[in-house]
Amino acid sequence: MSDAPPRSPFPVPEGRAPGARPLPCADTPLAGAMPGIMTCVHCGFCLQACPTYLALGDENDSPRGRILLVRALAEGTLPLDDPDVRTHLDQCLGCRGCETACPSGVPYGHILEAARATLNTVKPPARIARLGLAVFARPRLLAAALAAARVVRLTGLAALLARLPGRTGFAFAMLAASTPRASRSYTPRDATPRGTVAILQGCVMRGLFAHVNRATERTLATNGYRVVPAPAQRCCGALHAHAGDLAGARALARRNIAAFERSGADFIAVNASGCGLMIKEYGHLLADDPAWADRAAAIAARARDVSELLVVAGPTLGAPLHEHAAYDAPCHLVHGQHLAREPLAVLGAVPSLVVTPLPNADQCCGSAGLYSLVEPRLAQDVLGPKLAEIASTGAPLVATGNPGCMMHIGAGLMRAKIPARTVHPVELLDAAYAAQAHGAAALDR
Repeated sequence: MSDAPPRSPFPVPEGRAPGARPLPCADTPLAGAMPGIMTCVHCGFCLQACPTYLALGDENDSPRGRILLVRALAEGTLPLDDPDVRTHLDQCLGCRGCETACPSGVPYGHILEAARATLNTVKPPARIARLGLAVFARPRLLAAALAAARVVRLTGLAALLARLPGRTGFAFAMLAASTPRASRSYTPRDATPRGTVAILQGCVMRGLFAHVNRATERTLATNGYRVVPAPAQRCCGALHAHAGDLAGARALARRNIAAFERSGADFIAVNASGCGLMIKEYGHLLADDPAWADRAAAIAARARDVSELLVVAGPTLGAPLHEHAAYDAPCHLVHGQHLAREPLAVLGAVPSLVVTPLPNADQCCGSAGLYSLVEPRLAQDVLGPKLAEIASTGAPLVATGNPGCMMHIGAGLMRAKIPARTVHPVELLDAAYAAQAHGAAALDR
């Protein structure tokens, strides 16, 4: 008789000894995350990089604490329906600041998504989160909701209702903060050809920040990129993946992959950092789908944040803008895509623009997709220090490259009566190009 231990009917994740007892969650997304979980050595470098740990001071609300909780779920030490575990995981922003700080390369974002997907098999996420995900997965419903939001914004009702207390008032303040300022159009001048680019139109970007999409088209064209259409795009799936709805995220990803393949574009430009990271991770999202894995990886390899494309081209200098802007780095840009220099280089192409990076620009503002609606109190606690830093700069503009951050920070500024507003970096570059074309200032506060 052999002395070898009995063979497990389940695959043994890397990092677990052969012959170990099967994981209780062997048939869930969490089992696939075990290799990443096992790389955490609990060193604590992540603590000061975690906004919720800094706000709450609870080890369970730190990255290494949450990883210990997730490992306990995977190994059966804690049940999947433990309400406290769900609370601590729900309170995570998913900002990935811990990944930048981690010396061991723990893929915390993927672990979090797998854990939430597993917990969702026992209990679905909060009702408001389910409603939001349902709307973003249905193009007609989303278009109707965003059209209604634009009407509320246009009538001034959003700014008026922003004075209401609590979550409701803040939601209207976020909508009011998306109000576009007047800008001047221009015809981009000829430049050295740099290839074709399809722009992710996005959901919130297309619905509330269409002016930023147009600025993106013009600045890319000014720097030599020929913009080509990519119809039939859908939501990128980021909100669904972060909430643990991996099936929903994969369905949306497949639609986008097909749309961008049909465009034939050399690059896919994204001006929303959370969406950009999602598309760059399509290869990971669909790695286990034989029919889509290679196609997903190919599209992911063509995705670029708009700042990456502009920096490759220089970017071309615009006319002087005598403005002062604080810069705040979106989490999924600096921690997820590892792009810290590029957005500042875009702003640096605007002569006379004074740029002040916030002291803790790498700390999350508290937006995190649907987070400010699901966890409003903690989102405000995280936002507070950011608002104080912005106020200390005295800058009337806050540049940041993600719509959620623009709305969340903008709402906070409005309700705190801080005289500043948010802009996307490409808006400032676009204004400089417009001023150059028209020979006058092109940015209206």
